[in-house]
Amino acid sequence: MRIDEIIASAEEPVFSFEFFPPKTPEGERTLRDTLGTLRGLQPDFVSVTYGAGGATRERTVEITKWIKQELGIEAMAHLSCVGEPVDRLREMLDEIAGAGIDNVLALRGDPPRGEKEWTPHPDGLRWSTELIALIAGGYEFCVGAASFPEVHPDAPDLAHDIRFLKEKLAAGASFLITQMFFDNRYYFDFVASCREAGITAPIVPGVIPITNVAQLKTITEMCGATIPPGLLLELDRRADDPEAVLQLGVAYTTLQCADLLRRGAPGIHFYTLNRSPATRAILSSLRLQRPWDERQDDQLEEVQPGGGSMSSA
Repeated sequence: MRIDEIIASAEEPVFSFEFFPPKTPEGERTLRDTLGTLRGLQPDFVSVTYGAGGATRERTVEITKWIKQELGIEAMAHLSCVGEPVDRLREMLDEIAGAGIDNVLALRGDPPRGEKEWTPHPDGLRWSTELIALIAGGYEFCVGAASFPEVHPDAPDLAHDIRFLKEKLAAGASFLITQMFFDNRYYFDFVASCREAGITAPIVPGVIPITNVAQLKTITEMCGATIPPGLLLELDRRADDPEAVLQLGVAYTTLQCADLLRRGAPGIHFYTLNRSPATRAILSSLRLQRPWDERQDDQLEEVQPGGGSMSSA
């Protein structure tokens, strides 16, 4: 089923998970255990990433197909332009279609590990817009695209970023998933700017459960997301106590998601890092709280675990 149709027909917020193809037998076991656990939460869909330079491209299709056919969960394959000629991209799209997968998240992709500058393949594509157009021009996929509440690292400003986002949608994308963020003001300000610019597509917030301080700092440095100073201070205070970090992270992320849903977000896309405990705890809590039943338009104070507020952190 197409993800844009899932979102459009949903009577409650849509919940989804992102996974990445493992590179080791141990990672394979971890992923399968995680999928088995999170399957019980009945996600609306899951997505499977695509390694830089296609490092895990065959595994992307294999795992996405397994999730859909064996687990019965709607699945979306990521596809990026990095290191790929157009002919190879078409081959990948043929493989995805042949596997019975209906959804593709079309991305430019990040530079391969160790490289700072993004350089297109000589026979490839430069922009995700071109990849979206390639998909829409020859396939029946539902195409998703990325969006950036704190502005894409390569964009000079928000206005430029939104113009490019409109080009993605005009090329054939039908829904958007955001980069992770930790202060909800970024998301709601971004959505408001998109709506003012005439963008009507669903914008699903992407959220990462906080479980490890060092890992969080590495990820945010790579993607450019801002950790609120107050949250970072509380995490650093607990850095030598993994269980305390996990408890704070789950509490904070649960409050963040509840606020997003209460204020009208269409769902939550969890960046799971192939781990289940934190995501399971957060989503289980949200389904008990049902914050979307209390939707309101006014700005809520975003309470931070341990005192203070997310908005003032």
